[in-house]
Amino acid sequence: MSQENSGQVIQVPNTLRLKVGGRFGAIDPGAIAKAEAALKSLSGNFAQWLNDEVIKLEAARQRVKAEGMTPETMEFLYLRAHDLKGLGTTYEFPLITRIGASLCRLIDDKDKRMQAPIALIDAHIDAIKAAVRDDIKTDDHPVGKILIEALESKVRETGL
Repeated sequence: MSQENSGQVIQVPNTLRLKVGGRFGAIDPGAIAKAEAALKSLSGNFAQWLNDEVIKLEAARQRVKAEGMTPETMEFLYLRAHDLKGLGTTYEFPLITRIGASLCRLIDDKDKRMQAPIALIDAHIDAIKAAVRDDIKTDDHPVGKILIEALESKVRETGL
């Protein structure tokens, strides 16, 4: 290679690791402790926030019943179910996360949403409401176990 065509390689230091995980890539235990403490301080609000999310889900169901199963109403319902799927465990109801995941699985595919049995959608929403009402937080609870196993089984049977 001639001198004219020679290149120079510049090594840029990887500072991202220092910014997100400390000097050796480990997560700072102090930051984790602060986050956990912040979450614990908010936990008194979890019941109200969870109720607010259930109210939104019920409103989405009522919209489907009033306007019919349309792409818009079903998308609205899906987003409410997806929110509960993500928030259930945070709000100390892992069963709701699992029920929400099952409902999302049922209506996830936009092309097949209109084929989802409304009775099965209703069963999921009613199960979420019952879990909150009766304080059934996990599938370790006998009723929680029966509910989620039945719902997941029915979703599998639909093939959606």
